[in-house]
Amino acid sequence: MSTPRQTPLALVGLDIGGTKTHGMRFSGGEVLAEAKSGSANVQNVSAETAARNIAEVFAALGPGRIDRVVAGAGGVDTEEDAETLCSLIAVHAPAAEILVVHDTRLILAAGQASTGMALILGTGSAAWGVNAAGREGRAGGWGYLLGDEASGYWMGREAVRHTLREFNRGQAPGELGRRVLAANDVRSPDELIALFHGDTDRRYWAQQSPLVFEALAAGDPGSAEIVAEAVDHVCRMLGDLSSLLEINGPVIVGGGVGTHQPVFQEMLRTALGAAGLKDIRFLEVDPVEGTRFISDHTPLPANAP
Repeated sequence: MSTPRQTPLALVGLDIGGTKTHGMRFSGGEVLAEAKSGSANVQNVSAETAARNIAEVFAALGPGRIDRVVAGAGGVDTEEDAETLCSLIAVHAPAAEILVVHDTRLILAAGQASTGMALILGTGSAAWGVNAAGREGRAGGWGYLLGDEASGYWMGREAVRHTLREFNRGQAPGELGRRVLAANDVRSPDELIALFHGDTDRRYWAQQSPLVFEALAAGDPGSAEIVAEAVDHVCRMLGDLSSLLEINGPVIVGGGVGTHQPVFQEMLRTALGAAGLKDIRFLEVDPVEGTRFISDHTPLPANAP
């Protein structure tokens, strides 16, 4: 039987996404410091870049005892993935227990739910869930080369594809096409091909996903097709997960695309409700807040500091 802690738990939480790393330092449940840096996801950036960005976050969070680090990151699919990230974190918290989880778990935890399904729609996309029996499952999250449907990158890419299709048909660019050309400072749609295959990365195109919703608001039919297809992809991902785990909610949605587009949210709520999924919630706090919930429900080992 372990003895009660004499001092509050010193926790660092990390949300490592495809675009940024968001860190918080907690003590006894209170936020002491917050920091942001570039992505430390080693599937998106080099190990050197990841190490540098993690170092920036820890430096900004300030010195002090760390008992535990809870890190949620996209692309943590194997024990080797988790160990790689652990080794980068351990440099800055050598005495701490380090828990590494897939970033979709942060979404569910930030929604204060112990069971249910988490959907992340950010630079990439993935769904993860757990039922009352403790069975876990996931859908998507395979990365941009194999999937990431309905993500920011996917929408940015589809906007480019739509613009190129119009060009190939001999049509003048529509509302979405004009916005895509202006955002990329090109005169002709065919210039987008070289740009897409050049030095730009998936974050560059993910940041153009708002163009789809802006054009949708202006009545662009191409944008309507892209958003409708995104909704369909989400329904299929969560439908697969719901069948696997035999649950129908809650569904906690996070990520920039999932939380910053009200029209998209309403379309998702309607479609998911029609598919039998209930209690659809869109995060109103940062996912890194979920690290505190995970830590609160994970006892420290008996030999922890």
